[in-house]
Amino acid sequence: MQHFYDGQLRRYITQMVRMMSGFSYKDGKGNLTKIPVMYGDISRQAAHIIRENSENKLPSAPRMALYVTGLEMDRSRTGDKTYSNKVSIRERAYDETGKEYLNKEGKNYTVERLMPAPYTMTVNCDIWASNTDQKFQILEQILVLFNPSIEIQTSDNYIDWTSLSVVNLESITYSSRSIPVGTESEIDVATLTFSTPIYISAPVKVKRLGVITNIITTIFDESQGTVELGLSKPILNAYDDNIEVGVVDDASGVRLPATDVEDPTRVITTTYQNYGVYVSGNSLQLIDKSVVGTTNWRQVLEVHPGEYQADISRIYLRKLDSDSNITGTITLNELDETRLVVNWDTDSFPDDTVIEGRTSFDYIIDPTKINPTDLKTVGLRVLILDNVGNADNTDGANAWKNNDGTDFVGSANDIIEWDGTKWSIVFDASQISSITYNTNLNTGVQYRWDGIEWLLSFEGEYPAGTWRLDFNG
Repeated sequence: MQHFYDGQLRRYITQMVRMMSGFSYKDGKGNLTKIPVMYGDISRQAAHIIRENSENKLPSAPRMALYVTGLEMDRSRTGDKTYSNKVSIRERAYDETGKEYLNKEGKNYTVERLMPAPYTMTVNCDIWASNTDQKFQILEQILVLFNPSIEIQTSDNYIDWTSLSVVNLESITYSSRSIPVGTESEIDVATLTFSTPIYISAPVKVKRLGVITNIITTIFDESQGTVELGLSKPILNAYDDNIEVGVVDDASGVRLPATDVEDPTRVITTTYQNYGVYVSGNSLQLIDKSVVGTTNWRQVLEVHPGEYQADISRIYLRKLDSDSNITGTITLNELDETRLVVNWDTDSFPDDTVIEGRTSFDYIIDPTKINPTDLKTVGLRVLILDNVGNADNTDGANAWKNNDGTDFVGSANDIIEWDGTKWSIVFDASQISSITYNTNLNTGVQYRWDGIEWLLSFEGEYPAGTWRLDFNG
């Protein structure tokens, strides 16, 4: 076992010394004097030091001294040693620069406490008095408090479940002198015996607070069979080392392996409050019950485990048709807290789709406004935003004619290429419904064809379960 020391016994003694501190006595002139308190019994060595190595000097009085006389296991308070208790802690954020606590959530922890060991500690308090009146004054102030006990607290940490205890006065020895007194000049000592129930605790486990932000649930398509958990045959399963849990095919009666029923369409994922995210450029807005932009991002940032840090905390987005994540650092828009501003990590964007040997195009052009003559080079590719030519029109725009004078016909959202003599369609948008990614070389921006229109590759709606926040940076 690794060494650990937390000064637990020392804290109990310290609290008992404080308990006996602050008392005073009044001398014959009416002056009040505080009575000093020390830890340690009046051993021969200690007494010799107090007398300053002289037999002619007596220890000063009055004073009080505390010392431990016993420590025993309390069997009546023992519990299950395997029991542990978990408590979640959420701190307020602290500004190191301004030296103040902020009105937002800081670090979060989970503290796992183990069952402590119970003991009873016995402590003596010796009260030295130089005369009977001093003894009466001191005892009267102390004894009135123990009716029947005094509560002490060894720690102000509210997760310390052993911080509270009580001190009970068990017995009183009024005088250390024997009768007859004789001619000795020893100081009269009264002894109070206290007992206090204490706990000695093992070190706690402190972990980062785990808060559920995503729940992934596997579901089964009833049209493919019935769910069979194997619980209806407990006797047979008792002898099976590898019970298969899967779907039983209605037609063949054969159980399908788990891998055969793992279908993305049979997985449900939810996030905090089931919010979705709408992405437009570098702006993120929450979607609550199909309504965009009415929910404040701060309430999500504050409940999320960890501490949000502007331009360090990240968001991860995943399209339903992709296994990869798009990510970027986030900053809360202080002027509009329904929006997050994202600095996208372009390296996280999906790979471009190869279209006839290339993964990019050179320009995006509105053919009704732009003359491509000056742009024509062999291999030039452009994404057109409107229709070019018409199959019924035998004399189209001269700017878009081929070198042999024939008209080129193309449709909006097509990608076309100039081979040096004529235009050709390399991406026919009307015939392609699959997700396609291509990058505009002129701007370096990646676009995504969703079967209907071209959008920025990361833009659009991300339903619940397809996004998550990371405050680790």
